[in-house]
Amino acid sequence: MPHAETLGTEAALRPRPRWWTELPLIVLVYACYSGGRLLVGGDVSKAVDHGLAILKIEKVLHLNAEHPLNRLFTREPWIGVPADFWYASLHYAVTPAILIWLFRSRSRHYRAARTWLMTSTFIGLIGFTLLPTCPPRLLDASHGFVDTMAQYSSYGWWGGDASAPKGLGGLTNQYAAMPSLHCGWALWCGVILWRYGGTRLTKVAAVVYPLVTTIVVMGTANHYFLDAVAGAAVMGAGFLLTPYVLRVAGLVRTRLTARVVPVTAGTVDAPASIVSGGCQTSTGERLPRQRESRFGSGAEPSAVPQDAGDSTPAPAR
Repeated sequence: MPHAETLGTEAALRPRPRWWTELPLIVLVYACYSGGRLLVGGDVSKAVDHGLAILKIEKVLHLNAEHPLNRLFTREPWIGVPADFWYASLHYAVTPAILIWLFRSRSRHYRAARTWLMTSTFIGLIGFTLLPTCPPRLLDASHGFVDTMAQYSSYGWWGGDASAPKGLGGLTNQYAAMPSLHCGWALWCGVILWRYGGTRLTKVAAVVYPLVTTIVVMGTANHYFLDAVAGAAVMGAGFLLTPYVLRVAGLVRTRLTARVVPVTAGTVDAPASIVSGGCQTSTGERLPRQRESRFGSGAEPSAVPQDAGDSTPAPAR
């Protein structure tokens, strides 16, 4: 992947990121992600119309895998309960864990990977704004979906109205379903593990994690299949935009640094002076007992006359 290699090369030329700058940045982006989902509520009737339109398109294309998966998860608690835990927790645990691992162990690739994730997340927020979508679990029961998060809520910390902790369902936007960033972030994790993991186990996890996440979001009736496809498309767009975002960020950083750190006048072109014993000499002037640099006139050190230890010059040899 030449594009990815270019990102890695550019990242290697930059200084190593510091945790005290990265942590506030990641917290800020995640706050924007959570706040954006909450603020962009949208029209409920319009969100329902969008959800039904997606379902209709999938039926025409014979892509409707949500119904059989949802029936399986509803009928078999030993599948449904772990799936709900998977949906409610790993999205918020695995992604930060891989970011930390990259930061500590693969630092030359960290900045490009982090920028890719953040850029894609902001694109996803645009999708939530333009296309509020009702997830399958919130459609009328006549459409054949069961909210497994509500059905198995007694097994976990989430409430019946959202994947948020009990009593906090009102603090999340339940109509931010298109695109699915659960699937998008899982795809990012898979790519990072595949490229930088280096072991057979990490490559297996790189395939299993995004695949199982896609099955889980459909089986729990939280997303349509096309939501998952849109999540992958968002990550692809973020990947293509990452080098441009890095260049812009580099220009901004350079300009800010030039303004904050003043350049001392005359420090570059001023001739070098020699200071010895509190006396300053001009260029080319030498004090007694001073050796010439071998990089100066080109004379060998052995060719330089030596003093006898007092003010009397050494005799020529």
